[in-house]
Amino acid sequence: MAGTASPRSEQRRAAVARFLAFASAARTVEITGLSPLGGGALQENWGLDARFSGGTLDGEQRLVLRTSAATGVAASLTRVQEFAVQKAAFATGVTVPEPLFASEDPAVWGKPFFIMRRVNGIAAPDRITGDPTLDPALPAIGERLGRELARVHTIRPPGPDLAFLAPYADSGPIQQIARFRAYLDRHSTPRPVVEWGMRWLETHIPPPARPVLCHHDFRTGNYLLDGTLLTAILDWEFAGWGDAHEDIGWFCCKSWRFARPDREAGGIADRTPFYRGYQSESGVSIDPQRVRFWEILASVRWAIIALQQSDRHIFGGERGLDLALTGRRATECELEILMLLDAERNFADG
Repeated sequence: MAGTASPRSEQRRAAVARFLAFASAARTVEITGLSPLGGGALQENWGLDARFSGGTLDGEQRLVLRTSAATGVAASLTRVQEFAVQKAAFATGVTVPEPLFASEDPAVWGKPFFIMRRVNGIAAPDRITGDPTLDPALPAIGERLGRELARVHTIRPPGPDLAFLAPYADSGPIQQIARFRAYLDRHSTPRPVVEWGMRWLETHIPPPARPVLCHHDFRTGNYLLDGTLLTAILDWEFAGWGDAHEDIGWFCCKSWRFARPDREAGGIADRTPFYRGYQSESGVSIDPQRVRFWEILASVRWAIIALQQSDRHIFGGERGLDLALTGRRATECELEILMLLDAERNFADG
């Protein structure tokens, strides 16, 4: 009969209901809705509606179950690790969906997952950067995002229950560039512009910074807006210790401006309100030269990630048009590297 759930689907619902009942100390849990959500190139997100009787979540609840896609990239955290990072951010007052439970029990979903509350809003970057009705509110949203990022950066090593994160000595710019070069050395297609960008970066490494928790993918597309209200910072899978300017450079990277490349702060505003929000919340001055270094590294890093995504399609067995097309974004990054380094040369000559 059309619309009848498969036995596997019913087994999965029953297993999730049992897990939620145990985790929340509820008498019973009824799963009233379970369906995949859009978005998320590296992970799967499932909308989960449930009715709890008793326990810590008594009543109707709108949740999200987040688990790994069939293939991924090496830099991504596990879902249980991502859950721990999101818990630390939530406890610090960062606007994130409340993380509730995590499990590595394969009997529940077949692979590790975590559960968080579902919040309203859109993340689609083209809608956010291309909707003229949002224009009057965007500078204030940019300032708010600066404040949110400053709160993230108040978390410092070793952090609460974050011992699994690699030490900054293993994840600084020198180590990142070495990993990028090792990847390109094995890649089937030469990328001389990316190589040139990496060589420039190697000769312009800034002095060491005091490490903070970096989101490492803080950008338009990874936050939710409900109208003009910021409701969530999403996708913590790349989080780790780093230089605070690394997140700032990533947010301002041209690749993440979408419909408005002229708006340097995430395609939503110029840098002034974003920087103002960050500096007023943190009490720390932003160093433009340091941001510039990390902005160039962001273009190199995104070129590598784009190639890794297409590798999942070509070599990893995960067929998908989005993955295949993402690989073509590496060329956009190469153009940006050329433009940034040409501007750097002209600046130095002047």
